[in-house]
Formats: sequence, C-alpha cells, structure tokens
Amino acid sequence: VQLQASGGGVVPTGGSLRLSCAASGISLETSTMGWFRQAPGKDREFVVSITWRGGDTYYAGSVKGRFTISRDHARDTVNLQMNNLEPEDTAVYYCAARDGMSWHYTSSKKWGYWGQGTQVTVSS
Repeated sequence: VQLQASGGGVVPTGGSLRLSCAASGISLETSTMGWFRQAPGKDREFVVSITWRGGDTYYAGSVKGRFTISRDHARDTVNLQMNNLEPEDTAVYYCAARDGMSWHYTSSKKWGYWGQGTQVTVSS
C-alpha cells in the first residue's frame, strides 16, 4: 500500500490550502481514508475520515465547517480542502487508510496504512 500526500505549504491566517493523497495497492472500495495531524510536542490527532464507497464522513470538531474531504474515483485520490486556516492548524498532516468501511475510528492505532507527512504552517 502506498499513500502519497502532497499540497502542504505556508499560508497566512484565514488562508486556504488543498491537500491530496494518492492511494495505490489498496482495495479502496472496502476502505476508509482519512487525515491526521501532529503538531510539535503533541500526539497525532484525528482530523477527518471518509468511506470510499459511500462517502460517509466524520470530522473532528476543531475543523468542522472549515475543512472538507472528498474523493476522486478516477484518480484514486482523497482531497482535503482547508479554508479559514488558523495558527492552531499548523502541523504535519498525514494521510491514512484502513481496511473496512468504518468512518468513526479516531485513534491512530486503528489505522493501518500511512503516507509520508506534509507540513502545513499557518502564520499569525
């Protein structure tokens, strides 16, 4: 399984970024995709998940209404549109996948596949 994340960068407060995660080697139809993030000195935290087949989503409260996850079936890619970014969103963002169509697992221990991180920095 390979998860290739891209799209990080530096933006000012209130700005937007779009992250993408290209998946291969996994049966997406029976998988759940998601994003986690990890700020310096903090644990990795759940951001959002989406079931590939049904598109069911689950957002962390801190990003709900600002972030939107979507899937591109043609490209086997999951996108994360992040709007109205805040300095507290600064972190390394990780794409993740797990077998099964369960969107409610927020513990990183329940996710078996990980991409490399991409840095998101929001300047104040």
